[in-house]
Amino acid sequence: MAGVEMIPKEYGYVAFVLVAYCFLNFWMAFQVGSARKKYKVPYPTLYAIESENKDAKLFNCVQRGHQNSLEQMPVFFLLMVLGGIRHPCVCASLGSLYIVTRYFYFSGYATGDPKNRLNIGFVPSLCLPYSEIWILGFDGAYRVHHFIWHQSSSRIVLFHSLLGLSFCFPVISMSHQHFCSFVSNKLYSP
Repeated sequence: MAGVEMIPKEYGYVAFVLVAYCFLNFWMAFQVGSARKKYKVPYPTLYAIESENKDAKLFNCVQRGHQNSLEQMPVFFLLMVLGGIRHPCVCASLGSLYIVTRYFYFSGYATGDPKNRLNIGFVPSLCLPYSEIWILGFDGAYRVHHFIWHQSSSRIVLFHSLLGLSFCFPVISMSHQHFCSFVSNKLYSP
């Protein structure tokens, strides 16, 4: 029963968000099916060819919006499951925001102009992964420090704490740099 004690009682919120993300992807799949009928793209064709179908770009944008969501799903699930063990309410809140912005990302992409996905849809690319990497990174460094503090001498504690933080800070730093360059390019590009 030690594993059950490790999971906080608020972890149900994390599970709810994961189920909601699955439903969002089911809805997107239905949109792709409707677009197949509307733009006459038969199965098993994944993407329409513009020389064969005048509406290829419209269909491909719908398909790509859903495909992008599926590509993000494993990372989203992993971060939610792991981050939710220690911070279930924070992860559930960020996950809910991610789902809402994922909807807008798909809806913008499905218009046929890929640039429309970035109106509000750039938020999912930045919000959840970087926030949860930050949470998990600091939490991981704290746990390494806490574990070693209780089992080693103070010199080893300092070494291992710094080692834990050395793995954490480059990830956070790279994430922050990527976020800042993306936002500045988005805001200041002509």
